[in-house]
Amino acid sequence: MRNPLAPVLALVLTLVLAACSPGSGSIGGADYDPAYDFHEFYQVANGRTFHVIVDGNPFPTIAPEEMRARLLPVMQANRPPRPRLTFTYAAPAEPQHPDYRLMLVFDAALDLTAARVCANQIRHRPTPSGHVEVFAVYCRNDAALSQAVASTIASGPEDPRVGRLFSWLFLVLFTDSPPIDHPHFPFLFGR
Repeated sequence: MRNPLAPVLALVLTLVLAACSPGSGSIGGADYDPAYDFHEFYQVANGRTFHVIVDGNPFPTIAPEEMRARLLPVMQANRPPRPRLTFTYAAPAEPQHPDYRLMLVFDAALDLTAARVCANQIRHRPTPSGHVEVFAVYCRNDAALSQAVASTIASGPEDPRVGRLFSWLFLVLFTDSPPIDHPHFPFLFGR
C-alpha cells in the first residue's frame, strides 16, 4: 500500500536538498486554492500547448522580446515531468472557456496578489531587484489556482540557475500532491 504522504515528503526533501546547493535560488510562498486539482491541469495540458504570459524583464540589458524568446526554450526544457505539454506565448485563436494560463511576473510589486495577477492587474516594483525574482500564478479565468515565488541570481536566460529555478518552480506550482485539507502527520496529532 502506498503511503499517501510519500509524494509530499519527497517533494519537501527534494526542495530542502536543492536549497542547500550553491546558487540554487529559492522557492517559497506556495499556496493552493481549494479548487486546485492536478488532474484538471493534466487534462487541459497533456499533449497540448499551454499559454504562458510573461510580464516584466529580469535581464534589463536584454530587450524584452529577445528575453522572452530566449526564456521559452529554457522553460520548455525544464517543464514539469507530467503532463507532456508545450509552453507557448501565442494566445489561443479562439477565446478559451475556461481560460487556463501560467502568469510569470518578474519583479512584482511586493503587495501584488495572485487574484490581481489573474485579473491582469499587474504592478511591478519601482526599482528592479537586480536578480531573477518571479511571481508565478496558475490561473483559470480570473481565479488563482496555485501560486509560488522564486528567485535566483543569473546572468541571462540560458544561465543553468534559471533552468533549475523553473524546474523546481513547476514542480511546486503544478504538484500532484498539494497540502490542501490533508492532515499533516495524523499519527502525531491524533487526527
